Amino acid sequence: MAFKGVILDVDGTLVLSNDVHAQAWVEAFAKFGYQVKYEEVRPLIGMGGDQIIPKFAPGLSDSEGKGKEITDYRKELVLDKFVPQMSPANGAREMVLKLQEQGKRLVIATSASSKVLTSLLKVAKVDDILSQDDATSSNDAENSKPAPDIVQVALKKFEMLPDEIVMIGDTPYDIEAANKAGIEAIAVRSGGFDDSQLKSAIAIYNDAADLVENYDNSPLARAE
Repeated sequence: MAFKGVILDVDGTLVLSNDVHAQAWVEAFAKFGYQVKYEEVRPLIGMGGDQIIPKFAPGLSDSEGKGKEITDYRKELVLDKFVPQMSPANGAREMVLKLQEQGKRLVIATSASSKVLTSLLKVAKVDDILSQDDATSSNDAENSKPAPDIVQVALKKFEMLPDEIVMIGDTPYDIEAANKAGIEAIAVRSGGFDDSQLKSAIAIYNDAADLVENYDNSPLARAE
C-alpha cells in the first residue's frame, strides 16, 4: 500500500541541532550541580527531558522540583544561546516541498516544546510551508520518544490507515516510537547515528537531500 501520510521529525532530520542540544543539557545539569559529560548525553538526543532527567539525576522528574528547573533552563539555553548555532539539514526544505508536491499529508512529531519548535522550523527554513497546526510536540504527550505517545497523537491528525503512514526520523528513538505506534520509519543519518542503530528502519538515507535525489526508488514512491 502506498504511503499517503508522512510524520516528520525535526531535530536531526530538518535541523542540524543534535550536537548543540547535547551541550545545552550538559550546561543545564552543571548549573544545578550535576556533572554530566557530553559523551554521555549525546547518544540520548532524540529523547525528551522526561527520559533524560532520571538517567542523570535519579529521583528527579522533568515536571516538578529541581528536575523541572533543569529542563526549563535547558529550554532557555536552546532558545537564547544555541538556536543561532543551528543550521538546516541538507535538503530539508527541498524534501518538504517534494513530499507536498507528491500529495503527501505531513504532520510534525517532535520531543521539542511548541515554543522551541517555532524556532526550529525557522532554522529549517520551512516555517512558511509547515504549519504549527500540523504539529505534535512534547506539550501534547505525556511521554517522549522512544515512547509512542507523540507519534500516536500525530496519527490522530490523519484520516488514514496506519500502513498508509510512514515516519521520517534520524534517531533510533524515532524508529522505536514509530514501530510501537504501529507504523514504519525511514531514517536519515544527519542526526549522527550509524546504520547499526537505525537498522529497524525500512530505508536509510544520508540526509533529506539524499532522500529527494533517490525519491523515485524510495518507499515513499511505493505504488498502490
